Amino acid sequence: MTPIELDKLPSPQFWRRVACGLYEQLVLLGVLALTFLAPNLALGVLLGISLPSWLTFLYFYAVLGFYFVWYWTHSGQTLAMQTWKIRLMAANGKTLNAKQACWRYVFGSLWLMPCILLQWLFNFEKWEIIELLFFVALFIWPLSIYLDRSDPLRRQSIPDRLAKTKMIELPKT
Repeated sequence: MTPIELDKLPSPQFWRRVACGLYEQLVLLGVLALTFLAPNLALGVLLGISLPSWLTFLYFYAVLGFYFVWYWTHSGQTLAMQTWKIRLMAANGKTLNAKQACWRYVFGSLWLMPCILLQWLFNFEKWEIIELLFFVALFIWPLSIYLDRSDPLRRQSIPDRLAKTKMIELPKT
C-alpha cells in the first residue's frame, strides 16, 4: 500500500488496542525471560550477585525499548501488532526512523509515571504494583484515544500525538 492509501485507514479502536496490548504483554514475558532471567539466574547462581532494583528497571526499560524500536523501524509492527493487523507509522505514512521510534517509546512509557507516584504514595506491595501497572497499561492508557477530538475513525493516543506517529488498522486479507 502507498502512504496515501495507508493514510485513509482507520485507527484501531479501544478493544482492538486492549487485545493487542494483552497479547503484547505475553510476548514481552518471553522476551524478558530470554534476555533477563537467564543472565540474572547465571549471575545469581554462579557469582551470588543480584542487581539492585533501579538497575533492573533500567535494564528492563532498555531491553523493551530495543524490542519496540527495532520492530517499529523495520516493519512498523511488533509481533502482537502483526497478529492484530495494527501498524505504527510516521505521520507522513512512512515507516518510523530510529529517532521517531525512540520518542514514541519514551512517550508510550509515560503511563509509568502515575504508577510510580501511586507506589510512592501508598507503598503498594509487589503484587499490588504489578496489578496497577498491568491495569493502567492495558485499560487506562488506551483510553487516551478518546481525548483526541478529531475524526472518530482516526483517533490517536497521547504517545502518537506527541511523537507525531499514528497507529492504523490494516485491512483483513
